[in-house]
Amino acid sequence: MIYIGIDVAKDKHDCCIIDSDGVIYNDSLRIVNSREGFELLYSSILSLLPNNDISNVKIGLESTGHYSTNLQNYLYAKGFKLSILNPLATNLFRKSQTLRKTKTDKTDALVIAKMLFSDDTKSYSPVSYQIQELKSLTRHRYRLIGYRGKLKISVTRLIDIIFPELPKLVWSIHQNSSYCLLSELPSPMDVANCHLTKLTNILSKASRGKYGKDKAIALKEAACSSIGTCTRSISFELQQTIRLIQSVQAEIDAVDLQIKEVVAEINSPIMSIPGISYTLAAIILSEIGDIEKFTDPAKLLAFAGLDPSTYQSGKYSASHTPMVKRGSTYLRWAILTASRTVSMRDTTFSEYLSKKQSEGKHYYVAMSHVAKKLIRVVFYLLKTNKTFVPQM
Repeated sequence: MIYIGIDVAKDKHDCCIIDSDGVIYNDSLRIVNSREGFELLYSSILSLLPNNDISNVKIGLESTGHYSTNLQNYLYAKGFKLSILNPLATNLFRKSQTLRKTKTDKTDALVIAKMLFSDDTKSYSPVSYQIQELKSLTRHRYRLIGYRGKLKISVTRLIDIIFPELPKLVWSIHQNSSYCLLSELPSPMDVANCHLTKLTNILSKASRGKYGKDKAIALKEAACSSIGTCTRSISFELQQTIRLIQSVQAEIDAVDLQIKEVVAEINSPIMSIPGISYTLAAIILSEIGDIEKFTDPAKLLAFAGLDPSTYQSGKYSASHTPMVKRGSTYLRWAILTASRTVSMRDTTFSEYLSKKQSEGKHYYVAMSHVAKKLIRVVFYLLKTNKTFVPQM
């Protein structure tokens, strides 16, 4: 059996080839991240196989995000058996091999190859194109929301300078009516000099009738006595930032439509759980990938980073330990968010949350128990392809 460890990087990959007896065939094979580099690795492997029998070859790579995607797809298309290793596991294995603090790409490739001797992870298999699309869309949505959040922080900062009295007069400075007001009247002076009828019309139209003449009068009075400092440059920055937020929000809405279409095509049974929206379902499905990778709910729980850590030494055993939080950040967020919405809409989950709180657990601790219960339900539905049936 031939074992090949590959340390993945952006522009090049270091490879180490050994056999089941530990004999090193090549520990300095470095390939570039290109078609020529992939072909060099392929020909190097075949040169070691007398009958070109690739069934006796096992290749291991670390899970390193998108850098290894093209190489994985190439090797899988060639028919090789691949194993994707957790970087935490490879790091611990490398440290166990020596007391010296040694870490190079060459040694990492050797460590990965040695781990394949006893590694019991399932062989890599690409997920369906729909799951790949969902993962791409949900990650893109996450980045857009992060960008929108930074822009909103900028608006808050500018409001504190320009019109610090405004937040106390509206429900939120980030609501549509506030943005419409500030886009047209970006300073207290503009608000104070605006005709009352025009100001009322702006507020009423933007808020769909929730704000009227009384709110317009209150804003004018606050604007007349405002301590805010406003210049043309700050007003322009505020208006432009608001336009950017609205533009990003339009793009987020477009992404949501794409996500909804793909989730509808998959028709996953987890959509039958009350409280799980298209977006939450998309994140859960894309992060889990192939449910067959997980043999029981505990492994899925660990992948989400929701399992509690354990600590025991001698006669001491810790009774209160924090959550591990080593799994998928996106999946953990989606499950915890879904736990809150599901417990609001399903009687069984609601009663379970109340039961944990009645035991004296903090709300967030109780919600983590609800999340574990939800993980078990998601695991069962995906494994059996059955729809959720509310318990009476």
